[in-house]
Amino acid sequence: MSQAVNQIITELRGAWRFRWVAMIAAWVVCVAGWMVVFAMPNMYEASAKVYVDTRTILKPLLDKLTVEADIHSQLRLVRQAMLGRPQLERVAHETGLDAHAQTPQQMAAMVDQLRERITIEGGGNSEREGGGLYVIAYRNTSRDKSIQVVDNLLNSFVEDTLGGNREGSEDAQRFLMVQIADYETKLSEAEARLAEFKKKNVGLVPGEQTGDYFSRLRGEIDGATAAESQLSVALRRRDELQRQLRGEIPYAGVSGGGAAASAGSDTSSRILETQARLDELLLRFTDKHPDVIAIRETLDQLKSRREAEIAALKRGDASVAASSGAAANPVYQSIQLALNQAEVEIAALRGQIAQHNQKAQELRALVNTVPQVEAEYAKLNRDYEVTREGYRELVNRLQKARLSEKADETGVVKFEVVDPPAAAFSPVAPKRVALLAMVLFAGLGVGGGLAYLLHQLRPVFNNMRSLADVTGLPVIGAISMTWLDRKRMESRTRRLAFGGVAAGLVLIFACVVMFESAGTRLMQRLLSMGGA
Repeated sequence: MSQAVNQIITELRGAWRFRWVAMIAAWVVCVAGWMVVFAMPNMYEASAKVYVDTRTILKPLLDKLTVEADIHSQLRLVRQAMLGRPQLERVAHETGLDAHAQTPQQMAAMVDQLRERITIEGGGNSEREGGGLYVIAYRNTSRDKSIQVVDNLLNSFVEDTLGGNREGSEDAQRFLMVQIADYETKLSEAEARLAEFKKKNVGLVPGEQTGDYFSRLRGEIDGATAAESQLSVALRRRDELQRQLRGEIPYAGVSGGGAAASAGSDTSSRILETQARLDELLLRFTDKHPDVIAIRETLDQLKSRREAEIAALKRGDASVAASSGAAANPVYQSIQLALNQAEVEIAALRGQIAQHNQKAQELRALVNTVPQVEAEYAKLNRDYEVTREGYRELVNRLQKARLSEKADETGVVKFEVVDPPAAAFSPVAPKRVALLAMVLFAGLGVGGGLAYLLHQLRPVFNNMRSLADVTGLPVIGAISMTWLDRKRMESRTRRLAFGGVAAGLVLIFACVVMFESAGTRLMQRLLSMGGA
């Protein structure tokens, strides 16, 4: 550690020999640097703040009713376009910055310089918060020019964003109208083809209720099967009714002489009347009386006749129903009515079966024609539906685009200028005090570096150790210099002069910092006079 410190001290002593050269270099660098700093023009910064509000009260009211424009993408696009060459050339022309640009090279350099001095910040949280604060700033040597440029950029930012939305909406509407006209033509052609196809294939085109060919064929077969099942049930019911009609139950009133046979001229009524006369005669005469015997014979004949009629009814002979009195029996009447209904139902079912079988046979005969017609009809109908849906979707989008354009004009997006273009009266650059201090340190560094370089070019031995290290020989001793009073005085004078020169440099630096504004104005005036 001590060896390194000794080496540093040795190098510093060697460089100290060239301290006057270092001081002169420091003075030259500082004076020249300070003049350059004073010659640097003042830069005035103008800025403007605008708040973009994309969540106005109108936006939720128009939710799903309009096409939601991507305002954030539009803002990013406008932000990039504002720094494009065409936009910057327009700004330079409107603000007079291109007055000294005579050649294309000068114009390109002016545009590049303008782009470097413009900053557009903010809007980073706009997509999440529904808005964003944008700051547009520009620096120029003229305060008025800087304000003009910022004002021009602010107007372009607002107008280009809204104008881009309107222009995009108009382009979209024109495109949609062209597509709608095209789809109208296609839709008319599809409707004409579909109508002509229906005319040519009347009765073969499936309907919404009947279904396709195979569905209709299956329906006819299933209908015939169901009708046959119902017919089988109806036949069994008819047979049962016929069996009941030929049984004993319907003739109970006939054989028993009930109320059904109490009136009329049929056999049962005559039997009742004869039996009543017989009972009346037996009250007055005996069984041997001729009238009684005659009545008994008549009654026996009527009973034999009734038995014959009953037997005929059981065999199914309906012609004797009226003469026998069975037609007036309620049981007989109900069974006969049910039997008649069964017969009607059987006839209807047989007609349905025949109809289903006939239609199924007709469909089977068209097995090679109807499926092809249905396939062609399905294709035409599908093309028509696709075209119609596309047409409806385009019309809906056109309505949304028109409503969106009106909403944009009303104010879905609002630009609120928080701070109008303005600039401070004091320059923001350059930071002369810091630059002057940097020049001072740079001058001292250049002087010190030059002294060290001269020491390396013209080295000397400052002590016995360095001499021994370089030669590798032992150093027996050293003779110290004896200073005369005159030499001591000269050395002291030189040190004082060097200190005075160094102090003068620091003093000048202090004066330069204190009178920075005056020095700048003086240098700018001298430069303007020299340029004139």
